[in-house]
Amino acid sequence: MKQLMLGNAAVARGLYEAGVKVISSYPGTPSTEITEEAAKFPEIYCEWAPNEKVALEAAHGATLGGVRAACAMKHVGLNVAADPLFTISYQGVNAGLVICVADDPGMHSSQNEQDSRHYAEAAKAPMLEPSDSEEARVFTKRAFELSEQFNTPVFIRMCTRVAHSQSLTDTAERVVPEQVPYVKDPMKVMMTVASRKAHARVEERTRALVEFAETTDLNRVEMGGTAVGIVTSSTSYQYAREVFGEDASVLKLGLTWPLPEKLLRDFAARVDRLIVLEELDPVIEKHCRALGLRVEGKSLFPVCGEFSQNLVRERMGLPVPAGARFPEEVPARPPVMCAGCPHRGVFYVLKKLCCMVYGDIGCYTLGAVAPLNAMDLNVCMGASCSGLHGFNLAMGREGEKHSVGVIGDSTFIHSGMTGICDIAYNATNSTVIILDNSITGMTGHQQNPTTGKNLRGEPAAKVDLEALCRALGFNRVRVVDPYDLAATERAVREELAAEEPGIIISRRPCVMIKGTVHKPPLAPDTEKCAGCRACMTVGCPAISIHEKKVRVDPTLCVGCGVCTQLCRFSALEVTGND
Repeated sequence: MKQLMLGNAAVARGLYEAGVKVISSYPGTPSTEITEEAAKFPEIYCEWAPNEKVALEAAHGATLGGVRAACAMKHVGLNVAADPLFTISYQGVNAGLVICVADDPGMHSSQNEQDSRHYAEAAKAPMLEPSDSEEARVFTKRAFELSEQFNTPVFIRMCTRVAHSQSLTDTAERVVPEQVPYVKDPMKVMMTVASRKAHARVEERTRALVEFAETTDLNRVEMGGTAVGIVTSSTSYQYAREVFGEDASVLKLGLTWPLPEKLLRDFAARVDRLIVLEELDPVIEKHCRALGLRVEGKSLFPVCGEFSQNLVRERMGLPVPAGARFPEEVPARPPVMCAGCPHRGVFYVLKKLCCMVYGDIGCYTLGAVAPLNAMDLNVCMGASCSGLHGFNLAMGREGEKHSVGVIGDSTFIHSGMTGICDIAYNATNSTVIILDNSITGMTGHQQNPTTGKNLRGEPAAKVDLEALCRALGFNRVRVVDPYDLAATERAVREELAAEEPGIIISRRPCVMIKGTVHKPPLAPDTEKCAGCRACMTVGCPAISIHEKKVRVDPTLCVGCGVCTQLCRFSALEVTGND
């Protein structure tokens, strides 16, 4: 039965139809919906792991137990999972193992724009790239066949446009393979002789995969005009087809590692001009050049950002149809923290105290934007803790008095614990603020080990952050309500002045959590308002100024009261009862 399906939902459908029994993932845009959609199938055990490394290890463990398993993550999450990835590639699998990784060209919700194809080559693990939802479903099933045929983990590489677009998709019945018996094998212990032999097996496997790449229907030639031949994959294939139609020939690569050799040479011989159309790095182009082919690629198309039909037309010197061009630039709409966001009060205080703020990854990264401008930098999940420690090693006590790290509750569990352990063990007087909003917010409200619920919302073990921080060596651990600006400021001042490291837990649930009860919206008294704009300094989207007087949008305001603490004229009041 055909149905319109999101690319990520189609991957989930493919996991279901392939008979997957276990999925362990960590949420990350644009990959999150894969696991969320898979969790709708009661036949599949799904979990949110503390981080991507744990997720891949758990999934691999399930395959050793004889059932098909998968994990999903975004491109930067693959960095975290890289440690087990390389050894799993050597070690092999028992049942099929598929790693779904979603890249983010254009950095819609990411701190960098890396290309995951390099991981496939480096780990010597096959990678499939669907270009639409139906291919996402089919390729996912094929990935398990490849995994078991070649005894290897296999990547499904999505990108934002394929993951978050919809197209027509077929469905099929679920087929669950027989569980593979576990057999003890000393050669799976990766050390000395076993590792050397495993490396040799991987190289032999790669040669077999290259031969497979020459004839598999995952790669296909679509002949049209021979003046131009396009080698492409993923969403770039859609752009090529829309721009060139039948005027060009296309070699569509569904298996992007390892790449074929003879297939590319034969295709190149059939066209006058060979062009590689690929987003991000010139992976396919370099392979073509290594084969001695005359090819154009990044001389025409950028190495940065997303492509589009118009970009391809312009770079190829083709006219852009009038109906496909915007008449003017669309105004930018910068992201902001939600009205009533509990992180806002913390960042207001940090800006007021002129702190150097080592940031982290999550909603609170928005503390860097105007008007708060209260975050100095961020690197990766958990870096705020260990990075702050290094900063203070360099700056000494002067740095310790004026610098903090900020990290969310989910990010802290992901990779912040080792960082604060470093602080306590190696004794810098560093202050870390854990922004506990009781959810994994930026990726769409997923549970995590601090929330007391599992992926399906069922009761689960809950990490006690205060007890955990004390167990990791902190004597100074305190909790504040970020809606109370005076208490928050007092806590920050005292911890910065202390002669030992400290943890501040800023605890207030995300205002967007379903079921959260809000206070009535504020009703400004325009007679009292002096137009000083002090209320605007927190950057709440519910507050605006009209004709020099404050206005509050009642559809946005949750009555948090942060702005009332800034108004010297009592012009902002709560309506009704709390």
